Amino acid sequence: MSAPLTLLALVPEWLSNWITPIWVLSNGVLAGLALLAIIWVVVACISRRWAADLWETSTEGVLQSLLWLAAVVAAIVLAGFLAVRDPWSLLAAVPRLTASGVRSFELDLPPADLRVAVHDNPPVVVPGPFLGREFKELKVESDTGLLISAASLDSNTDSSPSATIEVKPDTPMQWSRSAGSELPWGSDRIDNLYVYSLSDVAGKFRMEIGIAPQHDREAGSIPVAALATVGFVLCFWVLRLAVPQMAAIAHTTAKSEMAQPLFVINLLLGSFLLVIFIFVPYNTMGEDIKMLKDSGFAAMMVLGIVQAVWGASTSVFEEVEGRTALTVLSKPISRRQFLLGKFLGIVSVVALMFVVLGFLFLVVVAYKPIYDARENSELAATWEQCFNEVRLTVPGLTLAFMEVVVLAAISVAISTRLPMLANFIICATIYVLGHLTPLIVQSSVASFEPVVFVGTLIATLIPVLDHFNVQAAVAAGVEVPPNYLWLTLLYCTLYSAIAMLLGLALFEDRDLA
Repeated sequence: MSAPLTLLALVPEWLSNWITPIWVLSNGVLAGLALLAIIWVVVACISRRWAADLWETSTEGVLQSLLWLAAVVAAIVLAGFLAVRDPWSLLAAVPRLTASGVRSFELDLPPADLRVAVHDNPPVVVPGPFLGREFKELKVESDTGLLISAASLDSNTDSSPSATIEVKPDTPMQWSRSAGSELPWGSDRIDNLYVYSLSDVAGKFRMEIGIAPQHDREAGSIPVAALATVGFVLCFWVLRLAVPQMAAIAHTTAKSEMAQPLFVINLLLGSFLLVIFIFVPYNTMGEDIKMLKDSGFAAMMVLGIVQAVWGASTSVFEEVEGRTALTVLSKPISRRQFLLGKFLGIVSVVALMFVVLGFLFLVVVAYKPIYDARENSELAATWEQCFNEVRLTVPGLTLAFMEVVVLAAISVAISTRLPMLANFIICATIYVLGHLTPLIVQSSVASFEPVVFVGTLIATLIPVLDHFNVQAAVAAGVEVPPNYLWLTLLYCTLYSAIAMLLGLALFEDRDLA
């Protein structure tokens, strides 16, 4: 037991603060992989053929590449136990998340006999139990003065005044957990709370207790990361079992695009840019991390769009022109399956790019507060601050990926008729207009009719890509609400479906011979 503690003492504090956020997320990914293994065993008990198909899908193409990333994640988890300061408390907080919530109490407070000591009056008991270290918020409102204690004062007459909380009449008392703040009742188990009146008139009091384990936000990211990992892999598994022919086309397309030099160039270029962004002096007076995030999102999005447009042109237009598509469609595969399979294959390659570069980007974002503090000779950033920056970055990665999916669908539809150069020009135009659509609509208000008509037409036909822009949220340092992510996902799905319907209409009467 002494060897790990000795090694932990040798780890610099900045390194521990840097690796802890990535270690927390890696635990979630590893938990998701464990859950997927259980699902695969259940499927194997039902059908060996299905299990063989899922195993083949997981060991080839996109998922095979992710297995290497899973190995890196496993190494981070193992190494984290030697670098993270208190790993077991973080893991122990995960099952306690189910006990989180708000407990409200509204009770009558009898009048007190002011001729005797406070503890000689009968208290009002607020039933527990509670754990002091899990108090997150406390709010007490009363129309009479009162004292709150974690032990009955008649049995603890030697308790110091600091072990009680006094609430004045009509003056709400609020407390919230923050770094270094502690309740006067300590962090151990509290069986009940005892409320003593300080007034000779009857009254009422209301108490709201917010319960959550320490580091609940950090611990809560572990099941979220696990569910995201399971959902990502299940998309491939369900596609393989539900529509095997379409899955085969998507798998072949993905392997073909991953073998192209452009895919490797995009990964290397993206990795280089994300790392070099750490050291770029943005001269923003302490807000360099916001510029780093904005630059990282833009770089990943542009590289993803280039990969999607290139893949659509080479796998659809060039195959149609080279008569390769005719050979594929001569088999029992419809044009609908062919085009949708190509789209899913291109999206899976882009998803792989975002997973690999996104993981590196989170590592970079976690290190940036530490780097800035050292450069500015400030106090070292805590691991909670590093984790908060990582947490605020994940929704931006999700929205950037959705934007690339929309443009990939448009590119696939265009590639059924036009070559690569025209595809790039049209997609670049849509990208610019899509981000300028809100400005165009606003400029058309109260203008003459032609401007109003053009603004309305552009807003109707061109996707509003500004929905996927998180620059304002990054600049303000606020979290993107989950509801916004779900609505944006719905918009992405609907517009991608419309683009694919247009592509099917253009491809249906295309002469392949």
